[in-house]
Amino acid sequence: MTLHDLLAQAVTRHQAGDFLGAEALYRQAVADAPGDVRILHQLALVLFHQGRLEDCLGLLRQALMLNPGAPELLVLEGVALAGSGRRDMALASFERALAAKPDHPGALFNRALALTQMERFGEAVEAYDRFLAVMPDSVDAWTNRGAALQSLWRLAEALESYDKAIALAPSHVSAWQNRGGVLEMMNRFAEALECFEKVLALAPRHPGGWYGRGSALMALERFDESLQSFDTSLEILPGQPGALQQREALVEIIKLFAKTSNGADAFETWRHRALVQQIRQNFDAALESCDQALALKPNDSDMMLHKAAILNESRCVPEGLALYRRHAELQYAGQPVTADGDMAHKKRHDAEQQGYLARHGIKAPGFYLDPGARTNGPAVNPANAGKVAHDWRKTRPQIVVIDDLLTPEGLAALQHFCWASTIWRKPYAQGYLGAMPGQGFACPLLAQIADELRDVFPTVMGDFGLRLMWGFKYDSSLSGIPMHADQAAVNVNFWITPEEANLDKTSGGLVVWDIKAPLSWDFASYNMNAAKIRAFLTEQGAKPQVIPYRCNRAVVFDSDLFHETDTIQFAQGYENRRLNVTMLYGRRAYYGG
Repeated sequence: MTLHDLLAQAVTRHQAGDFLGAEALYRQAVADAPGDVRILHQLALVLFHQGRLEDCLGLLRQALMLNPGAPELLVLEGVALAGSGRRDMALASFERALAAKPDHPGALFNRALALTQMERFGEAVEAYDRFLAVMPDSVDAWTNRGAALQSLWRLAEALESYDKAIALAPSHVSAWQNRGGVLEMMNRFAEALECFEKVLALAPRHPGGWYGRGSALMALERFDESLQSFDTSLEILPGQPGALQQREALVEIIKLFAKTSNGADAFETWRHRALVQQIRQNFDAALESCDQALALKPNDSDMMLHKAAILNESRCVPEGLALYRRHAELQYAGQPVTADGDMAHKKRHDAEQQGYLARHGIKAPGFYLDPGARTNGPAVNPANAGKVAHDWRKTRPQIVVIDDLLTPEGLAALQHFCWASTIWRKPYAQGYLGAMPGQGFACPLLAQIADELRDVFPTVMGDFGLRLMWGFKYDSSLSGIPMHADQAAVNVNFWITPEEANLDKTSGGLVVWDIKAPLSWDFASYNMNAAKIRAFLTEQGAKPQVIPYRCNRAVVFDSDLFHETDTIQFAQGYENRRLNVTMLYGRRAYYGG
């Protein structure tokens, strides 16, 4: 058999997917012509298609010694390096190929793909543009370019890129899938749904299409249909993509086609299913979905936080805060409390806290959580129950002030927890620090208080679950939280710093306005746009109610009412820092959080 016939048979078997048969013939050809770079390239390619990346790279090094600047060899070397996770080296191979042949399509495309995989999205967009100048009708390049733009939140440009791909190939599933994703990011949910419906018309068993359809329907509050879509996605894709799919994707990377994600995996689908069930207040099903997701990723931070929030809202607060606490311990154990780049007021706070810990014999150079144990008796003072119930029914707007909210034992224990725990990790420019449950603002005592608030004041809380909770700690004189409303039904805001710390007894507390946030406003408008809120309040002729600071005083009010921190003037010193705790019960309305 001549060398020509041998190679012809090898290529035929290679194209038919008989990689082992092709390999044997290529090796026989190499033995007959050991210096033929073309045969070495073909043998390396069949090794790549078998997933034998190191064998492939070894053979390519041999071939490149014979022809160091061969673009085809360098491109295959780069793809094999990228497939084995060595993307910096892969990029260097593509650059060498382009130095030899600047318009080489394979080098241009795979360089852009490598930059995308390295999350260097700005450079990736430029690289796709360079490729498209050579091959302007590449649907996959337009699609991948859109994905890179989407990662940069250049959403309008991403949409244009997907539209270009679809104009070239109206049945391109990935382009429709990605187009739906970017429309969701633009809050254009009805249009996104149309895209996912198109995906499913083209590929009825496409898990990403069902996943995207479920996500869009969820945003449109069509919850039953959303659940059906997520369930269908899970029927098609019951687990994580296996080794076979990964290997097949690796084989395809050599081609000039963008292999974009199908947009779904089981974990993400269970996560979204849990969110839908939580919104529908179907907590048992939501927790089951959380458990399914955590079975796939047991220590996933976001999923742990989501399950903890569902436990809280389903009135299983001790279990929810225990999970939040575990999350904080996993996330922050061994980490320093203060970082070099922290704001000055946080560094000052952290130094003062270390002094407090030293005075109490607590050695905690890093993360520390005080036990925050439950009190033996009540933590919430039951003597306030009757008056609060009366005032809540009669007062309009609903704003009730409660003095002596906590029992002396409960107040002292909560003060020590807040002073000792190194949980004040989130600094705000105005001068305060935040602590959220997932950062460690979670303990049995807080669970006891949250449950007892609902038990002592049933007229106010009703059947509402604990939606959100946090603590804020303030500098002695910097400003506090600006004007906003909250995503909840009832706001319980109380203060625990000793009375003598407040230097101005007429202020230091809360200002609550008598006008509610319009239900038509989205979360960003009613929670973060202080200028828009003030203009609205002026237009409505709103009047403020100023509630001065008192230690162990709570302000309980309708969360729709706009409110802000009053002027702060507190004494210097760690234990004089203004401390407030906020607990939100129930939901205002769905969209916006």
